[in-house]
Amino acid sequence: MRKAAAFAIMLSGMGLFACKENKKSMSAEVKTIKPPVAEQIDTAMTIHGETRIDKYYWMNDRNDPKVIAYLKAENNYLDTMLESSAGMRKKLYEEMRGRIMETDASVPYLKNGYYYYTRFTQGKEYPIYCRKKGSLEGTEEVMLDVNVLAAGHDYYHVGGMSVSPDAQWLAYGVDTVSRRQYTIYIKNLQTGEVLPEAIRETSGSAAWASDNKTFFYTVKNPVTLREERILRHVAGTDAAQDKEVFNEKDETFYVDVARSKSGKFIMIQSHSTVSSEYRILDASKPDGAFHVFEPRRRDHLYDIDHKDDKFYIVTNWDAVNFRLMECPQDKTAGSNWKEVIPHRADVLLQGIELFRDHMVLSERKNGLTQLRVINSRTKEDHYLKFEEPAYLASISVNPEFDTKTLRYSYTSMTTPVSTYDYDMDAKKSELRKRQEVLGGYDPKDYVTERLYVTARDGVKVPVSIVYKKGFEKNGKGPLLLYGYGSYGVSIEPSFSSNRLSLLDRGFAYAIAHIRGGEEMGRQWYEDGKLFKKMNTFTDFIDCADYLVKAHYTDSSHLYAMGGSAGGLLMGAVVNMRPALWNGVIAAVPFVDVLTTMLDESIPLTTGEFDEWGNPKKKEYYDYMKAYSPYDNVKAQAYPNMLVTTGLHDSQVQYWEPAKWVAKLREFKTDNHMLLLHTNMEAGHGGASGRFKSLEDVALQYAFLLGLEGK
Repeated sequence: MRKAAAFAIMLSGMGLFACKENKKSMSAEVKTIKPPVAEQIDTAMTIHGETRIDKYYWMNDRNDPKVIAYLKAENNYLDTMLESSAGMRKKLYEEMRGRIMETDASVPYLKNGYYYYTRFTQGKEYPIYCRKKGSLEGTEEVMLDVNVLAAGHDYYHVGGMSVSPDAQWLAYGVDTVSRRQYTIYIKNLQTGEVLPEAIRETSGSAAWASDNKTFFYTVKNPVTLREERILRHVAGTDAAQDKEVFNEKDETFYVDVARSKSGKFIMIQSHSTVSSEYRILDASKPDGAFHVFEPRRRDHLYDIDHKDDKFYIVTNWDAVNFRLMECPQDKTAGSNWKEVIPHRADVLLQGIELFRDHMVLSERKNGLTQLRVINSRTKEDHYLKFEEPAYLASISVNPEFDTKTLRYSYTSMTTPVSTYDYDMDAKKSELRKRQEVLGGYDPKDYVTERLYVTARDGVKVPVSIVYKKGFEKNGKGPLLLYGYGSYGVSIEPSFSSNRLSLLDRGFAYAIAHIRGGEEMGRQWYEDGKLFKKMNTFTDFIDCADYLVKAHYTDSSHLYAMGGSAGGLLMGAVVNMRPALWNGVIAAVPFVDVLTTMLDESIPLTTGEFDEWGNPKKKEYYDYMKAYSPYDNVKAQAYPNMLVTTGLHDSQVQYWEPAKWVAKLREFKTDNHMLLLHTNMEAGHGGASGRFKSLEDVALQYAFLLGLEGK
């Protein structure tokens, strides 16, 4: 599909002086510095009898030196335009880093006789993974020091760490490119030896069988990056001889493999946006054949776990908000399922955690999470109590089965992340650790609110907001509104120490919990995808309008931010209501919806037809074209904009934001800033390392503060 064409990049104004005079705001017109100008080469795309012309399609080649030169030119332009904010960026970076407890450790958890924990040391970017045998007073064993492994790499991420049941072997995945393609290595934790085999192009995780030498892993398609095959490996053997045990032929499905909490079963899950299917295998028989738990059918989603002689199933079978069912482990077909927790129209069942004498449900009601404990012997139940108006409570790491202690996490927009151990019989919580914020942070100095905004169709949309005491609702204060609204992902009202750098400078920060997420239940998601996707964008605009009418801010001080699919949101709302915002940050934005969804070689495309629609069908094509940000750029004034991407992004390819910026430059009628920053060493998640990533945040905040003349 890609069209080869000769092209040249027209660059002008690079290296020119920045305006040195003291401006009150960075939004002042700067005409002496010219941005890069991308050459236009027509590429015709015809479908449904219609031809679209893409003038910037040539950017779709990360190996072309001229493309790299263009991206670097945009980076140079950004540096020149923001030269006057370099001091602020440095100050913000040091400020945010200064709040971090650099020598720190997680709360240990017990598994198979070992206490596992992660620690960080002063000045080091990466974690050190450790354990102690028997007790916390035991000798520390360093399983992996990622700081040592990462030496010499611009990007380094360890994922999917899995220890064998006998605690001797560690399988772990390494990504050094940021394409989420991991190479699995195997380490003998007794001798420290790393085995010679390296298993490439995987998801990084492994599920060990009971023999302590066999594990199962997921292989990705090298082009589309779809997780599509499950293979079996025996430690110490040539990976080239690994046997495929499952191949997912349906290109709309992804696969992964895990071990049940009970340890008795290896489970392969095939999942798409609307359907799922499990295959199970006795973990003591790794050479055996997997069998289907419940055959897939469209619009049936389910998850399973195992306890004693039963499987427990969280399912949307005749239950839009899901219900809990069980069945004997030797009878897994749906006709043998027995209901345990019925469907509730006002409560979303998100998941379960199984213990010997208890079961814990993760639920969501009125947009807020809640934890429900059920005593399996007495059948009595109770909820943990949380008092703040907006918060996140979630089940944490609980690998032990025979315990009455639940570990959970709690945070809010004013409460740092806190780890608790909860005695499920005594109904008492013990705070084990709260994220320490250096520099004298006091939550009493800040206020959090939960608002409900009436959208244009009458639906109530939750908004979580935080600001420092003294913030006046007089329409003059700056406010940053964040949104996402896709895939059923709920954006939680959680704490960020980085965010204090905005709040302490007078900003309010708000999250619009718009449709397309799952904050208000499964139907909230259903009402924000496919032919209802426009609800996502209008909800966000309606929330912004409300904040202006309620005098939290006004359009000259209102800012918006979103990333990935939230970047699509940013692209849509700046086309629809450009004058509503003074500035917008679009991080790794998915903005060229039609072109991407028509190209099945691009990662994620085939698996997302049930999220966005398949534009090869005209009705979806027409609907997607109506909101696709790239296709709806037009001659109008746009707000100040900062767009970010990563050269190696596997989720949203770098060329989408690059093309979008080029097209915006072509059409926009204003002199507001339009900046593109490409991280040349990273991908979708940005830089690796806990400090390096702060540079990206400092850039974003300096952009906002500069627009406020700070």
